[in-house]
Amino acid sequence: MSRLRIFNDTDPATPLFASTDLAAIAAQLRQIGVRFEQWQAAQPVQPGATPDEVMAAYRADIDQLVAENGFKSVDVVSIAPDSPNKDAMRAKFLDEHFHKEDEVRFFVAGSGLFTLHVDGKVYEIRCETGDLIGVPDGTTHWFDMGPEPSFIAIRFFTEPDGWVGHFTGTDIAQRFPRYEPGQAG
Repeated sequence: MSRLRIFNDTDPATPLFASTDLAAIAAQLRQIGVRFEQWQAAQPVQPGATPDEVMAAYRADIDQLVAENGFKSVDVVSIAPDSPNKDAMRAKFLDEHFHKEDEVRFFVAGSGLFTLHVDGKVYEIRCETGDLIGVPDGTTHWFDMGPEPSFIAIRFFTEPDGWVGHFTGTDIAQRFPRYEPGQAG
């Protein structure tokens, strides 16, 4: 189940806000310029579906988002627990960083944890199947796919190097909880 928890950036033990209500999550994130919404597939997506089949199932939503934001490329990424390079892939974005374009991801299946650091607060968003998140460019954050990653996501890009992480060098991400799928609400 999708969840948002908000913390002071100096207190990772005590949430100031916690909710699994999708409308409340979207409202809180909208205040910091983050897009959060749910999409439904126009047709069923089966395990093992090709990227083209995944894109076809969400074509209307993809086309609308591309038209609204001028994205130049869209792709599908799929990570499974048995991926041979899963540890390196997980480690890649575990430290606080930002991008020079919006980071927009739609979770077709599975889950992951986006954690944003904005104005002295930490926003921990557990994204699940059906969630679209749009993190504005320049927003410091980190992403954790968990120790046994399992997700399929549609990614949107404006520039080929827009997804490159620019790391802040802080240790804040190590002070907040890591993602363990199935953890309590």
